[in-house]
Amino acid sequence: MTYVEALRLALRRLRTNLLRTALTTLGVIIGVASLVALIGVGEGTQAAITNQIAGLGTNLLSVNAGAATVGGVRGAAGSASTLTIADAGAIGSLDGVEAVAPEMSVSNVVVVNGRSNTTTSMTGTTPAEAQVRNYQVQAGTFLTDLDVEKGLRVAVLGPTTVTSLNTTPTAIIGQTVTVNGIPFTVIGVTQPKGGSGFTNPDDAVFAPITAVQSRFTGASSLRTIGVSLADPAQLAYVESEITALLRYRHQLATSASDDFSMVSQDQLLSVASTTTATIRNFLIGIAAIALVVGGIGIANTMLVSVRERVREIGTRKAIGARRRDISRQFLVEAVIVTLGGAVVGVLIGVAITGPVGATVGVPATPTLFGIILAFCSALLVGVLAGWWPARQASRLDPVEALRHE
Repeated sequence: MTYVEALRLALRRLRTNLLRTALTTLGVIIGVASLVALIGVGEGTQAAITNQIAGLGTNLLSVNAGAATVGGVRGAAGSASTLTIADAGAIGSLDGVEAVAPEMSVSNVVVVNGRSNTTTSMTGTTPAEAQVRNYQVQAGTFLTDLDVEKGLRVAVLGPTTVTSLNTTPTAIIGQTVTVNGIPFTVIGVTQPKGGSGFTNPDDAVFAPITAVQSRFTGASSLRTIGVSLADPAQLAYVESEITALLRYRHQLATSASDDFSMVSQDQLLSVASTTTATIRNFLIGIAAIALVVGGIGIANTMLVSVRERVREIGTRKAIGARRRDISRQFLVEAVIVTLGGAVVGVLIGVAITGPVGATVGVPATPTLFGIILAFCSALLVGVLAGWWPARQASRLDPVEALRHE
């Protein structure tokens, strides 16, 4: 029997049990569609996180204050008072450093504009923040040296913050908003970077560091110093120079640990890539389970078909059909069901990838890798699911098969 004849017989047989064929194919469709969609969502998540970190700054190196220990409990990094504005000025004089922005953050501040309000975070900083963290202004201006020198109560808002206040970037310029009850004049709104959650760079308020220290923290210490490098290839050199400088300025003994820490943009990207790859593989695993379940459905259907067609198999073997002919017929039936389900599943997966991504807040699109992987996986599952029933059918004894009731 040729493959063409096997194909013709398989199609005829599948048409006689359309409902069973459709239900069997449904398992493959769900598995393939899930695989295509979830791979697209995983890739979109990875791209979104990578772009968000890249948008935080160019050649960025963050120097964080150490962790404070209170009552024997160690706090988070940045909770100690180990960095000062003088430290930031000293770092700015090092070779390889392009710009330095001292930062003091205040979490959970309430910004009120008329009857609208929102909860966000405020960062006290200097004009260098725009260069270090790669912020562009879409309306108004960013902070100036005079604002910092005079400790003026002026603020630059992120676009998400502006939206939460039910206003627009151009309309809010020049207005007075209150931050935890203290009035600030809005002088600018930054360009959107994209992001969500607790680390959304668009949901923020920037003010002169002198104003934040005098009005909110009452301390001269810093939580973070943002450093922009002139050349990313000099990262290791600049890190060693900053380490030596701060240890000297903080008068740390040789045996003492650093009372600060440093995180580079490359480290953040590496951690993000590892995390998103784990998430993507987890999603692929979930979709693969659905595809395996579909394969089990195919195997079960084909085994039932073998049991129903014992006399047919016996008759065909009695008139000269070989084992490979019988095996080929059942294997072709399984592959047809799988390929049909794979094609429909790919089409559905491509159609739902975008909506699924939008549901979880990720700009997801179907990928060629996901489509090829889903299609090839379905084909493999179909062959494996059809092989055992086909083998069982080919091994039936023709005499016993003809006597079967």
